[in-house]
Amino acid sequence: MHALRHELPVTIEEDGVVIRETEWGDLHIGHETYETAFDIAPLLKGLPDDLCQCPHWGFVIRGRMHVRYLDREEIAEAGDVYYLPPGHAPVMEAGTEFIEFSPKEAYQQTMEVATRNFLALQEA
Repeated sequence: MHALRHELPVTIEEDGVVIRETEWGDLHIGHETYETAFDIAPLLKGLPDDLCQCPHWGFVIRGRMHVRYLDREEIAEAGDVYYLPPGHAPVMEAGTEFIEFSPKEAYQQTMEVATRNFLALQEA
């Protein structure tokens, strides 16, 4: 299987954020673009340590992502290949774009919590 990143189905397009994603076999594939800064932490509330528990492997096409862990912070920037182990919370700077691969089941479990939190924030 293969696809151009811009051919992946758009699942979120809001406030300068465009997320395109699909599932191939046991993998979730995402192409994410952030034209505005975005801190995912509020969407992770309720997960262990309020951090994402899904591992991710990816490549930063442009921009920069700050990744917070309980004991440290890392930065992944344009040109970097990265691995985010469970227990992280990324903050994307404006102008960040990346491609990411994640185990489908762990990603779906995380997104169930993130979606509930997103909807609750919209109602507030």
